[in-house]
Amino acid sequence: MSAVSSRLPVFPWDKLEPYKKTALSHPDGIVDLSVGTPVDPVPALIQDALVAAADSPGYPTVWGTKELRDALTGWCERRLGAVDFAHENVLPVVGSKELVAWLPTQLGLGAGDRVAYPRLAYPTYEVGARLCGVEPVVYDDPTELDPTGLKLLWLNSPSNPTGKVLGKDELTRIVAWAREHGVLVFSDECYLELGWEADPVSVLHPDVCGGSYEGIVAVHSLSKRSNLAGYRAAFIAGDPAVLGELLLIRKHGGMMTAAPVQAATVAALGDDAHVAEQRARYAARRAALRAALEAHGFRIEHSEASLYLWATRDEPCWETVAYLADKGILVAPGDFYGEAGERFVRVAFTATDERVEAAVKRLG
Repeated sequence: MSAVSSRLPVFPWDKLEPYKKTALSHPDGIVDLSVGTPVDPVPALIQDALVAAADSPGYPTVWGTKELRDALTGWCERRLGAVDFAHENVLPVVGSKELVAWLPTQLGLGAGDRVAYPRLAYPTYEVGARLCGVEPVVYDDPTELDPTGLKLLWLNSPSNPTGKVLGKDELTRIVAWAREHGVLVFSDECYLELGWEADPVSVLHPDVCGGSYEGIVAVHSLSKRSNLAGYRAAFIAGDPAVLGELLLIRKHGGMMTAAPVQAATVAALGDDAHVAEQRARYAARRAALRAALEAHGFRIEHSEASLYLWATRDEPCWETVAYLADKGILVAPGDFYGEAGERFVRVAFTATDERVEAAVKRLG
């Protein structure tokens, strides 16, 4: 046990606890803008679907029900522009973090293999590499990487933490390079429906992949778009050969999405109205926080999509964390996401309207 855990970095959120205590001591309470966890209600139609499927005494299947696979393929065609999608092109997973953390292991990677991810990135990409003992590699431009031994390339657009979006031409160039060198691409697109100053594009769009899904897989989650972080509802879509192998492995591992969650996912993907409603909530919170931060002397970089503002006062990130904690506002230090973030903080706009208003007032 210790041999495995010793490969991993310190769990980053534990480092934030002293600053959380400071923020909690504010007379008007904490405004927690650190973890991007949804706080708004799960839409009623999704709750209804979950409850209607609550009497599910039998084991669910790893591949999901036909209704779920129909919903996944239909959504990919309607929302991502995927063409001629079949059930073999989709696979439900038990939340996207599980998939990210265990993917290199499930792909059978080992000593001598390499996994690449952006220099500023969600920490679980590195964790997944270290769990199975492969070499983690960071990049600014993946096409400048040495492809030797590179078995898995993570893309993340829109980015967590920066909100940066890779354009269609850039994605096309990267996919072509990866195919030329036999590198498997997994594109984390969990924030794709939360574009503000850009319109994010999936690697599954025919303009990017050329109508072929060979060597590419997209990762999607319902946590943010539908407030379903507590449901652990996510899926992957793309190359049927890759998904078919993962399906076989995940069957052995018992990695099944709960039957009521499968039913809830069908309902969520079949309705666009609740997504638009949630986007409007986030847009208002984003505008208020951005204006307050900029008026207070912060500079916002990227942030054209996702649920975060990538902000800096041109000082070490932990100084900014401490400064804001004294105002009762908790944010995530940029170095959680790589050394390149050491002078930034990530500010989530997932708090309630009342808490966002409190943060704006304190910054004012």
